[in-house]
Amino acid sequence: MDIAPGLSILIPVYNRDVTGLVRALLAQAPAWDGPVEIICLDDASEVAFAALNRGLASLAAVRYEELPENVGRAIIRNRLAAAAHHPWLLLLDNDSVLPDADFLSRYAHNRDRAPVLVGGTIYPAAPPTDPALRLRWLYGRLREARPAALRQRNSHNQLTLNNMLIQADVFRRFGLDEQLTDYGHEDTKFGWLLRAAGVAVHHLDNPVLHDGLESASIFLQKTHDAVRNLARLYLTEGLGRETKLLRTALRLRRLGLSEAVRAAFRLRYQQVQLNLLSGKPNLRQLDALKLYWLLEELSVSV
Repeated sequence: MDIAPGLSILIPVYNRDVTGLVRALLAQAPAWDGPVEIICLDDASEVAFAALNRGLASLAAVRYEELPENVGRAIIRNRLAAAAHHPWLLLLDNDSVLPDADFLSRYAHNRDRAPVLVGGTIYPAAPPTDPALRLRWLYGRLREARPAALRQRNSHNQLTLNNMLIQADVFRRFGLDEQLTDYGHEDTKFGWLLRAAGVAVHHLDNPVLHDGLESASIFLQKTHDAVRNLARLYLTEGLGRETKLLRTALRLRRLGLSEAVRAAFRLRYQQVQLNLLSGKPNLRQLDALKLYWLLEELSVSV
């Protein structure tokens, strides 16, 4: 009798109480017809959060460790994958909430479809009462919460590390670019590598609920970091032309309009910032800001 393949659930932890998530996953573990382990690696959280999570180490099938210093998103996921014992990896962010009691079961029933499966992310239907959280909520609802059929049309470019089931040998073969130390696009590059190698990606309607809305100011800083990483990938490796943002920026450069667009945007920079930090943010303003940031980054290479 064949033994069903085991599952390693990998959760990078930073300033978040993950005990509820871990216990919910343990409750669903029997739905995966094989052994299940959960590995939580704390990326030098504040003392109060570390104290909340240390009790996880006493739970059966859970490994909890703390890093002495923060290493960032790519390095910690690579370390989690290296520590895993089983042939399947489930990558989850620490601010995920399981949608129902059948989350692991759906992955178990679909794992033969492809070596990489992406379940997606959803956001609360009601906007947050705090105006400072509206931008992150709106972006999540309109840009990230997409059904599987839509994501599958461009499967590798729609890949996200959060809520991804992947064969361990596939993840370890490519890994995440540890040079991308700031926020953003480590998952984008990973998707490009999978596509170039002909590794299939299958999208499912098996989302987790994003439960970690951040303020608009923090989200804008992370978005700026992501734009810098996109520029770096293009300038150093020639990657990223598939993204609408980079295609637009390169077209403006070819037409000789880059400086004019940058100069015009500088005149309304403060107005755009005020809108995005308000309780009624406009995502088109965010798109324009990202284009301005990217043009600024690319101008350095001229």
